[in-house]
Amino acid sequence: MTSQGRQRLSDLAESFWLLPGMMVAAGILLALMLVQVDRSGIVPQALIDSPWLYNGGGTGARTLLGAVASSTIGVAGTVFSITIASLSLAAGQMGPRLLRNFVRDRGNQFTLGAFLGTFSYALMVLRSVRTRAEGEFIPHVSMSAGIVLAFVCVGTLVFFVGHMVARINVDTVIELVSQDVCRAIRRLTLAQAPAPGTAGAIDPSFVAIRDGRRGYLQQLDADRLADWAAHRGVTIHLLVRPGDLVFPGAVIALASPQGSGVAEAIRRTTALGPQRVSTDDLEFSIRQLVEVAVRALSPGINDPHTAMAVIDRLGVALCDLAPRYLPDGRVMRGDRPVLVMPVVHYDGLVDAMLHMIRQNATGNTAVLIRILDVLNAVIGCERDPARMAVLQRHADLVLGDGERDIATPADLADLRSRHARFAELRRCDPHAVPALATC
Repeated sequence: MTSQGRQRLSDLAESFWLLPGMMVAAGILLALMLVQVDRSGIVPQALIDSPWLYNGGGTGARTLLGAVASSTIGVAGTVFSITIASLSLAAGQMGPRLLRNFVRDRGNQFTLGAFLGTFSYALMVLRSVRTRAEGEFIPHVSMSAGIVLAFVCVGTLVFFVGHMVARINVDTVIELVSQDVCRAIRRLTLAQAPAPGTAGAIDPSFVAIRDGRRGYLQQLDADRLADWAAHRGVTIHLLVRPGDLVFPGAVIALASPQGSGVAEAIRRTTALGPQRVSTDDLEFSIRQLVEVAVRALSPGINDPHTAMAVIDRLGVALCDLAPRYLPDGRVMRGDRPVLVMPVVHYDGLVDAMLHMIRQNATGNTAVLIRILDVLNAVIGCERDPARMAVLQRHADLVLGDGERDIATPADLADLRSRHARFAELRRCDPHAVPALATC
């Protein structure tokens, strides 16, 4: 499947209307099927006369189905209004980029689909009911199923209220985004270190590949592009990675030696969209978490506890990353790299996690101390010297901001003690202290 096809399937799977639309179609088909069962006469009269099936008259059937249809469509409108209000609240307090998580929530989609599906079912059954004057036909099985669906809607409404209360809780949102970060780490990092080697030099006769499209790079089929390059004997150096914005007419890649068809191959194996998504972009979910923390630290919200909760989840992500390796951007075919791509580096990830939070936590002792506490936990997991140097740099930045902005001696002493503990943990032998070797 092409990158464009995967992008369309991904957009379709995450669209808000797909599940409700399927449930509406299911309600219509169920109504047609059960009405046909009633028309066939295979339902024994003894069962129709029993208390298990609806056994009223035509007028009562029409009244009942009308009540079910009118009430379900009314409640569906209320559910939709509550969902929109929740989205507005989330956009104002946690950031508009988190709306994607609410829109793709299956609980909201199922609730709306249950009411709309029951409404459609009631209408389809209602059109088949006939009174005695019209040549009586009462679909007893269909009516009984409609009553069951009405009670299902009652239970769904109770579920929806509790579900929305939980989903607009900021701790729940932070945990859901944190799970996205953990899944992205498992999917986009390596369990083994990449083989050593160089990226390969660009041939002096390279050709610059320009792209007339615009948008964020959402999908990249690196294996397919690498296979094409290996078959043609071409080396492609992409200049963008998933999550980067492709500017119209800008150079998107360099290819050597000069050959034809490179631009078309890149277009076939990439898909662009109007916004960043987390499919192949490790930084996307991290930036969502950071946005929640930055908004919480703004003067209008002033919620440092939310910022500290985000910092905790970022520390968990760094501990998950400790035993894993980031790709080096080379796709090998045989003994040579045929595709070289920009990649996320460890220092870039940590910068994306901590820079904006630290800069917006100026003078907030509790948040700065929490950053150092989390770095203390992470340094107990991480033993790679280069990564430890990155963590040390951020610990020094936090201490420097505190010494510049914190005036209370006791608060500054707390910050310095955390920083001194970080230095001790960095020097310790992880095998001598087992508790520090794992997170």
